[in-house]
Amino acid sequence: MSASEIVTTPGSVEGIRVERVITRGVFALDGGEWEVDNNIWLVGNDDEVLVIDAAHEAEPVIEAIDGRTVRAIVLTHGHNDHINASGELAKATGAPRWIHPDDRMLWDAEFGDTPPDGDLADGQIIEVGGLPLTVLHTPGHSPGGVCLHSPDLAVLFSGDTLFHGGPGATGRSFSDFDTIVASITDRLLTLPGETLVLTGHGDSTTIGEEAPDRQKWIDEHDD
Repeated sequence: MSASEIVTTPGSVEGIRVERVITRGVFALDGGEWEVDNNIWLVGNDDEVLVIDAAHEAEPVIEAIDGRTVRAIVLTHGHNDHINASGELAKATGAPRWIHPDDRMLWDAEFGDTPPDGDLADGQIIEVGGLPLTVLHTPGHSPGGVCLHSPDLAVLFSGDTLFHGGPGATGRSFSDFDTIVASITDRLLTLPGETLVLTGHGDSTTIGEEAPDRQKWIDEHDD
């Protein structure tokens, strides 16, 4: 667990800031368990904020929210390490939880018969503090994986679709390497090279840093 940190973005909008909270816990899938650190992203102003993913612990996120209205809790995909604190966070803030319907089976594995509050859709615009963010459906790591793009900030919140060093993992249930490469190629590498990629785990990167390695990812996967 760590306190929140403010992230410098290539673009700027008056009053808008991006913050990161890091939490640690267990990712569980296909009978395996792995301890992981997760990035939780907050974007907004002094009055309202959007929370992107809700991993492991709600309390440090609540602390970072600091009494602001939470517009929504947007879940980039349904793996437990990105959604397992969302129930407690929603209860504390009154915010709705949104996820892409193609990941409903992963949601149900964590929350059973309790449905999400809304569905994310490709091209959907979510506004916080006057800042619009566009939902990009980027399946591959999971069928319902999404990213959020802010052209104004020149930022992409990539979830587990794209990392510093390449695509998200595709070796487990409901994932597919060719699908994630197509998502990255068609939806993400077409963004401006300066776009800052704020990932679900680990260090940030840029589109320009990752784009030249596309063929390398494919070649290494085929070996």
